[in-house]
Amino acid sequence: MTGAGHGDLFDYPCWRSMGWRQRLYEKTARYLAAGYLLALATLGHGAGADAIRLTFDQRAGSCAAPLAACELQAPGLLHEFYARQAFAPLWQDPTRRAALRDELARLADDGLDPADYPLDSPPAASASAAQQRACADLQASRSYLLALQHLARGRLPQESIEPFWRASDSAGPARPSVLSLAWLGLDRPATAFAAARPALRQYQALRRAYAERRRQPLAEWPSIPPGRLLRPGMRDERVARLVARLTAEGYLGERPAADAERYDPPLVAAVQRFQHRHGLQADGLVGPQTLSALNTGAAARLGQLRVNLERWRWLAGDLEAETLLVDIAGGLLSYYAGHQLRWQGRAQVGRPTRKTPQLKSLVSRLTLNPTWSVPPTILREDKLPEIRRDPGYLARHQLRVFDRDGNPLDPAGIDWANPGQIVLRQDAGPDNPLGQLAIRFPNPFSVYLHDTPSQQLFDKSPRAFSSGCVRIEGILQLLEELLPADDCVQIARRLASGRTQEFAITRRLPIVLAYWTAEVNADGELILRNDLYARDQRLLAALQQAGR
Repeated sequence: MTGAGHGDLFDYPCWRSMGWRQRLYEKTARYLAAGYLLALATLGHGAGADAIRLTFDQRAGSCAAPLAACELQAPGLLHEFYARQAFAPLWQDPTRRAALRDELARLADDGLDPADYPLDSPPAASASAAQQRACADLQASRSYLLALQHLARGRLPQESIEPFWRASDSAGPARPSVLSLAWLGLDRPATAFAAARPALRQYQALRRAYAERRRQPLAEWPSIPPGRLLRPGMRDERVARLVARLTAEGYLGERPAADAERYDPPLVAAVQRFQHRHGLQADGLVGPQTLSALNTGAAARLGQLRVNLERWRWLAGDLEAETLLVDIAGGLLSYYAGHQLRWQGRAQVGRPTRKTPQLKSLVSRLTLNPTWSVPPTILREDKLPEIRRDPGYLARHQLRVFDRDGNPLDPAGIDWANPGQIVLRQDAGPDNPLGQLAIRFPNPFSVYLHDTPSQQLFDKSPRAFSSGCVRIEGILQLLEELLPADDCVQIARRLASGRTQEFAITRRLPIVLAYWTAEVNADGELILRNDLYARDQRLLAALQQAGR
């Protein structure tokens, strides 16, 4: 099921009722609010409360845009929020209103636009003074709730931009509803905003990096024209522009007098530093990928940080205390236990034409000494053309042919121009594409984590070489972190037998495959990668359009 378990999403322009399904922390919120409600008891029957009740009752035309009439319906989020406060005005106190205004302004550091959360809006022309005050109060509450929703779940509905599949049994612990966050933070809005904002280290670090960059004037960097692959020691007229580009962003300091067209060692070292900070092979070769990174402007990089903050908001609730996390664009697998990084290894992911899907599931089993059944897409697009060109391809790659019921077939008796429902299978062994081990988890894409004989490709960056599955470096070392020592001993013995066997994983072990093009690594370095699957611009455009 797609999108299951995310919860509290709303439709545009009006919201769904967001407080009916998730009640975590609401009991606590009621107790904390009890004293406040007593203090408001006299106001609850006064003119202010009557005006707010009347606004909810009349809805249409009572308040001006952006507070739509449908947002005043009951049941509804705004109505529920006020009902629990006896419909008393909530933002008449100047101190509280100023505190809310400050928190809304700080949303700019989250890549959200404070203008989307107005505290004041023009009243309806026919509104009385009491109605105007009521509408102003409702508008402040609307912006308060909407901001909490966007911080906790994302500014945009994820499924319409970057679909993410979730297994039905993979939902993590219940998260506080928007209403419970709002009630807890009424007297101190900063408390509610801090609780709504993802607490993940990755989000907080990326937010600080974005906040720092957005406050700086946007730099203008010289572009570098395309051309031949630039290798160390070569002479090229583009070297002067390369020097200017790297100097402008601080990768290159003062250079002694040198051949203006020679790609010399100090410049090579600066390029390598740039490549490292942009998730590229730090080999000093200036080719298409490095040129693309060099020619990405400061405004685009700022937008890149913004879209990745949105992705973390989308997925914050999916990252449980113990999680296997595949960073697709980064080509990394990380294992977290107690929210702490316990193990990290390099990964090879799907190339742009065979993308690794985004998903959350639960690890169910290991396959030891796996055979490899060629997936239908690879069979159709890769294997059949090779076999048609050279019938000896099957024997050289230890591929056997079966019908869909698993019965072996003679390759010589198959019409390879129209082979029908066949299955190609490669036996376990050192040349098997899955190596010694596969980690399985339910999903509709037939993807999994696995070992690989193509170890040399882990030294590349980016590492987009697979047909969608994720190849893991040091996968046996990962098992030592995941499983008890006795299980690891048993697995080693079974692997040594060479026989294909299954090993069940009975405990809950969440796995998440997700896509980010920016991160702050463990050393505090901001890494800005090329957009492997060309997704950033679409998400940025959607964020920019949403505020209009």
